Amino acid sequence: MGDRGYNLKFGPGAAESVDQYLEYKRIVGEDDGGTLFTPEQYEAYKKKVVPTRMKNRLFVSWTSPTGMDCKMIGPETKCFCQHRYKQHKTDFEKIPTERPIMLPCRVKGCKCVSYNYVPQNGSQPIRCRCKHYSDDHTEDQHHGCRKSGCQCVAFKSSYTCSCSQPTYAHETIVETKDERKARGHPVGHDVPYAAMGGLTGFSSLAEGYMRLDDSGLGTPDEAFLNQAIGASDHPFLRMHAPTLNRLEAGRNGQEVAQLTDDMANFKLTGTDADMEYYEKRYQQRLKEERMRARAAPNIKPPARRQALPQTRSGSSSAAKAKTTSSRSGKPSGK
Repeated sequence: MGDRGYNLKFGPGAAESVDQYLEYKRIVGEDDGGTLFTPEQYEAYKKKVVPTRMKNRLFVSWTSPTGMDCKMIGPETKCFCQHRYKQHKTDFEKIPTERPIMLPCRVKGCKCVSYNYVPQNGSQPIRCRCKHYSDDHTEDQHHGCRKSGCQCVAFKSSYTCSCSQPTYAHETIVETKDERKARGHPVGHDVPYAAMGGLTGFSSLAEGYMRLDDSGLGTPDEAFLNQAIGASDHPFLRMHAPTLNRLEAGRNGQEVAQLTDDMANFKLTGTDADMEYYEKRYQQRLKEERMRARAAPNIKPPARRQALPQTRSGSSSAAKAKTTSSRSGKPSGK
C-alpha cells in the first residue's frame, strides 16, 4: 500500500477551488454536520453567523500563575476529553454573564462540560499522581480515574511546564476581547473564521516563554537590544561585528555611504572558500606526515631468512631413501 503512487491531474481552476474549500472549512468548521452547504446556504450562514462571531469572539488560553499565556488554544488543540477545540461550542449570539464561560463539547455522548486544555509530554499524554495517563481519566468535571482498583478521584499532575510551574497551577481561561485587553494581552484582528480561540498571529503557535509579546515573555527592552555583540550571539552578527562597530562609531553620512558600498561589494565565494579550506588541510596533513617520518628513529628492517645450502646429489638421495624406509617400516637395504 505504501509503494502505490497516485497521480492527480487538476484542471486550470482546480487550485482556486481548493482555496475556496479551505476558506469554507475555516468559516463553517463543524457546523455543516459533514454535509457541504449549498451556495445559498453558505451565503445565508455567513450573513447570520460571521458578524456575531467577529463581535463576540472568545479568547482561550492556558495561563500560568504569573499571567503568562503558556499555550494559545487553536481550532485543532485537543481538550481533556480528547476532542478538538473546534468540536466544542465556540459561538454565542450573546456572551454569558456567568464566569467562567463554559464551552461544552458537541460530540454525541461526550460528558465534557467545558473545554479544558491538558498538555502533553512530547507526543504522549502526561501522568496523574496515580501513575495513570490523562486519557485514563473521565472527561467529566471531576476527571476521576477509570482504572480498576484506582482510588484517584481527580486528575492532578506534577508535570512541569516550560515556565517552571506545575500543570495543576495553570488554568484554562476563556475571556472576551475587552477582558483580554484589560490584562494587557494582544487581541489581533477580527477574523470570520470559526474556533480561533487565542490565536492572534503566527507567534501564537509558539510557547509562552518564546513569545516576545505581552502574552508571553514580553518585549525586550532597549538595553537588551543595544547590548554589545558577544560570543553567545549568532555567527552572522559576530562576522559583521566590526562593520557594526564602525557604523556606531561614525554617524556622519560619508562613513555610512562607505559602509554601504562595502556591504554591497561583499561577496561570499562559497565554492572557492571550501576548496581553499580543504587544500590547506591536505597540505597540512602532508607536512605532518613528513615531520613524523623525519622524527622516527632509524630502525633496521628485520633480516631476511637465509636459504639452506644445497647438498650433494648422493647425500640427498640417501636422505630421501632413509625417509622412505622409515615411513614404510622396512630397514634400508644394507
